[in-house]
Amino acid sequence: MKIDHSTRVVVLTGAGISAESGIQTFRDSNGLWEQHRIEDVATPEAFVRDPALVWKFYRARYLQSLQAQPNAGHKALVSLEQNSHLTLVTQNVDGLHKRAGSKKVFEMHGRLSSCFCTMCQTKFDMQDIQFEDELPYCRKCEGLIRPDIVWFGEIPYFLNEIQNVLKKCKLFLIVGTSGTVYPAAGFVMTAKYFGARTVYVNLDEPGNMSFIDEFHHGKAGDILPDLIKKWTS
Repeated sequence: MKIDHSTRVVVLTGAGISAESGIQTFRDSNGLWEQHRIEDVATPEAFVRDPALVWKFYRARYLQSLQAQPNAGHKALVSLEQNSHLTLVTQNVDGLHKRAGSKKVFEMHGRLSSCFCTMCQTKFDMQDIQFEDELPYCRKCEGLIRPDIVWFGEIPYFLNEIQNVLKKCKLFLIVGTSGTVYPAAGFVMTAKYFGARTVYVNLDEPGNMSFIDEFHHGKAGDILPDLIKKWTS
């Protein structure tokens, strides 16, 4: 497949590409995330029940993300964006795509680098939140501030925008995601239905393999640089 600046491309990335930068994947085989039950740190109910625990957890994830660096996979996707009409959709919240240089990024599950007031919805940068034992409150209305993360039971960001670009793309590239978590796992069906070629890069076969035209087994940092060079040269 040859790609030029007029080729509409959508890329979906998941935890696999961030794992190559040292970021913990969302959950391990025991259903835990950094030794925490998902139900205790990643739901609206958890925040109501124990906001201090949830804040402690996401503050730690934020600091961890600052230590991580974009890898060869992130940088290869920047190159693809420079040589195509690309939209990048990520399930990751670590901000590594933007730090690598990607411009058009839909962070559908939110971002560790921001937070917002639960009452007036005012946004804040995480770097401006004091990392102390006290919970952070809004300077405008004194409402409790929460991490800008889409938790289980909440609706991901940018779904309408994502559906629109999926219907128009010629190539749908999926990197480092399981193909089992919805709604992201269903994006390939939309892209395929509207005629896109679907390419998947990951260490394991996805749960939606029947919708994949081309599967590349391995790490994104190993595969993407050569694959994208072949498409764009």
